[in-house]
Amino acid sequence: MLCTIAPATLHLTLSLDLLWTNPFASGLGLYNTIFKILFISAQVYIVYLMLNDYKPTHDPNADTFKVEYLLAGAAVMGIVFPPKYELAEMLWAFSLWLESVAILPQLFMLQRTGSAETITTHYIFALGAYRALYIPNWIWRYFMEKGHFEPIPVIAGIIQTVLYTDFFYIYWSKVMQGQRFNLPV
Repeated sequence: MLCTIAPATLHLTLSLDLLWTNPFASGLGLYNTIFKILFISAQVYIVYLMLNDYKPTHDPNADTFKVEYLLAGAAVMGIVFPPKYELAEMLWAFSLWLESVAILPQLFMLQRTGSAETITTHYIFALGAYRALYIPNWIWRYFMEKGHFEPIPVIAGIIQTVLYTDFFYIYWSKVMQGQRFNLPV
């Protein structure tokens, strides 16, 4: 549950610029506005489904991860290390730091239960692969945009990719070989 609420929170903070940005100001403005609204709507709908339609599948006794620590840590990092000391930049930094650790509640649940449904493991793998694919993008931008480097996305992305490495190994050695995802004992 928390693994779904955290991305919804971070995408809302990433998209707060919709409140003060003119969607017609640039060529991509309208495109970005439409897709941000669609993406936020989809995230909010997923949270709604999890809180209502899929609530019987949620075990609050097993879901004891203290997400407040992740939110507080991301908020501190966003305030202390923004690219510029402007509200939009601090929210952007907050969202990146939160995204880097948003998978921790799901990984915590996997550790507590010791196994997961195949669809859940594919979902977690897709989330991790999405973030790992940022690495070639950073390399491309560095060489094609004359040394372009943004430390916050790179550091946060490396943190998130490292958090996934153990999961990737188990996913590859078990699920991709047709076996059920079970953590080694």
